[in-house]
Amino acid sequence: MKIYVCVKHVPDSAATITIKDQNRIDENITFLLNPYDEHAVTEAARLKKALPGVEVIAVCLAKPAAENTLRSAMAMGADRSILITTDQDHDSLVTARALKAAIEGDGQPSLILGGKESIDAEGMQTLFRLARLFSMPAAVNVVKITVEDAHAVVECEKEAGARDVLKLGLPCVLGAGRGLNTPRYPTLPDIMKARKKEVKQIPLNSLAVEKPAGAVEILELTPSVETREPKELTGDADAVADQLVRILRDEAKVV
Repeated sequence: MKIYVCVKHVPDSAATITIKDQNRIDENITFLLNPYDEHAVTEAARLKKALPGVEVIAVCLAKPAAENTLRSAMAMGADRSILITTDQDHDSLVTARALKAAIEGDGQPSLILGGKESIDAEGMQTLFRLARLFSMPAAVNVVKITVEDAHAVVECEKEAGARDVLKLGLPCVLGAGRGLNTPRYPTLPDIMKARKKEVKQIPLNSLAVEKPAGAVEILELTPSVETREPKELTGDADAVADQLVRILRDEAKVV
């Protein structure tokens, strides 16, 4: 049984992002494994312990520097990894096609996992496109996975704490939510072992990836500007309460 975990190499959310040339960022910052993907890798490692004969393979489309991110995934439990190398960023259309080609060239997937979204683009498109290309069922924001026979029974978190319970035939594509588990952060021995594991590099242009008819292009990036201004409420408790109600009713219009 092969479990493929699709991961993304993303900027550290704590980094200071600088925009260059209007539509790209200065990449001289820390990059890491997408936090949602940490839950996917952790779950794949759990399933490996619970089920016989499971191999976990992390797959990523990114620039060569993403090898460090894949080694993080292997330190967290992946057995080996595949890096589809490219010199530019790609949209979810190309990403899904590249991931499919690399996975098909490696083996037959029994399960494909990934984070429900990436913290940089937040598009939530890649896993759905990948599922469509493979003609597999898909579910996202998964917070519980049980594999039984030829099916996966999953719980997907919805709004207001509600959950959907779905039974999907294997193979399928699942997007991990934060409630799925607590990421297993590697120990020093795990990190050392990961340095010896295989990172197979495949140039994107060597794969039979058909160019999509359409594309998503970033035309301009702009920094988020905080426009809110603090407002001090003065007076006794009754006066502050009256002011707060007025603001919520007349300005925020939420009551």
